Amino acid sequence: MTGQNADASAGRVIVLDVVGLRPEHLDDGLAPNLAGLLGDGPTAPLRPPFPSVTVPVQTTLSTGQSPATHGDVANGEFDRDRDVAEFWERDRADRNRLWEAASDEAGLTTGVLFFQHLMGTTADVAVTPSPIEDEDNNLIEMNCWTNPDGFYDDLREAYGHFPLHNYWGPMAGEESSEWILACARESIERYDPDLLWVYVPHLDYDAQRHGPESAELREAVTVVDDLLGEFLTFLEATDRWDETAVSVVSEYSFNAVESPVFPNRALREAGLLDVQDDGEGGEEVDIPASSAFAMVDHQIAHVYTDTPGEARRVLEPLDGVERVLASDELATVEIDHPNAGDLVVIAEADAWFQYYWWHEDSAAPYYATEMDIHAKPGFDPCELFLGEDGLVTLDASKVSGSHGRVDEATEGFYGLGGPAAPDHAVDGTIDARRVAPTVADLLGIADDLSIPFERPSLLS
Repeated sequence: MTGQNADASAGRVIVLDVVGLRPEHLDDGLAPNLAGLLGDGPTAPLRPPFPSVTVPVQTTLSTGQSPATHGDVANGEFDRDRDVAEFWERDRADRNRLWEAASDEAGLTTGVLFFQHLMGTTADVAVTPSPIEDEDNNLIEMNCWTNPDGFYDDLREAYGHFPLHNYWGPMAGEESSEWILACARESIERYDPDLLWVYVPHLDYDAQRHGPESAELREAVTVVDDLLGEFLTFLEATDRWDETAVSVVSEYSFNAVESPVFPNRALREAGLLDVQDDGEGGEEVDIPASSAFAMVDHQIAHVYTDTPGEARRVLEPLDGVERVLASDELATVEIDHPNAGDLVVIAEADAWFQYYWWHEDSAAPYYATEMDIHAKPGFDPCELFLGEDGLVTLDASKVSGSHGRVDEATEGFYGLGGPAAPDHAVDGTIDARRVAPTVADLLGIADDLSIPFERPSLLS
């Protein structure tokens, strides 16, 4: 079945990205509302691209391309010209995703809520956090960037400010998912998009805090299913329900971890990484003066170095390191892109990478114990835990779940339901690159789009 087949077309597609959801959560009866939506339709594990972290997977799901093609190789971006690692930059830049293509090229009304890199999107409806901060990244006022302009003002009046402190950090929890789903209802009532893509973050928190097999995560699955059940009840009462297909996806799942690994400490001990005074009594990494620096991201680290052979000899023997890939080996994991590191380090299944380059807590840079996701040159899951001497702990042993490797444990979820979902069979694990062409096929616009999908639709 292709995009030219009218039987494949739905008038409206809702994509629910429930990060951390796995097929066994439905099999174990933890998500009865999602199970009811999907019925006897196809469900399957979803194999994310490498690395299985937020930005690369989101871009793959929404473009049908691998990181080797789209260039989002991590949650951070390393600027080789400036020797700066920047995490969670929020501009669209040159990304052309399904909601932009469907709006610009196929004339559909599209919406996307709380994905990364949304500022500047041409989606008709878009909401992403954009807090107003001072020069030290301290929050002055909560705000969101939206299409259309002024939409956040209306949302704030109806539901209060977006609960940013429940979206990430020690207080992260269900309140952010609840607010996002309220935003989804408002988007449908006000703008009636033909495609609405919604990020639901709730499971991510307890999987990292407590681990993928924990009672806390199982309870969180039930909580998020209740929230989604309320949203689906709303959706079923809308005029377009009969022409609606709902795609449920999860970007990735988690490995249970016990061992934090500190590649920057090892590089420093080998004389390859330099530090400088951060101006407040701590040690800041001096990337321009360093021969090697590891931009860590969960279970993956991109190492930017002018001495790759020496850096590799330092990192390969570290406990918790499974393998180190040189630049000529990156094609084997489909991440051979100029944005990737000169080396890419992959952790063992029970290990993960922390960015620390210091040994004594007293030498930590000023931002280490703060909620400062833009200042830190590496992803920091310790921000999910309250600290002893600051907002954020420096005890990396508290983290119990991580992701980034591509293995069975980090596979996500795919399912399709709703009255306009066509019958189709799914065999085995789904490549994440097949989600975008499948949504395009459902909407009947596959032939109108210029996005070069790398895998066929599941309806083909």
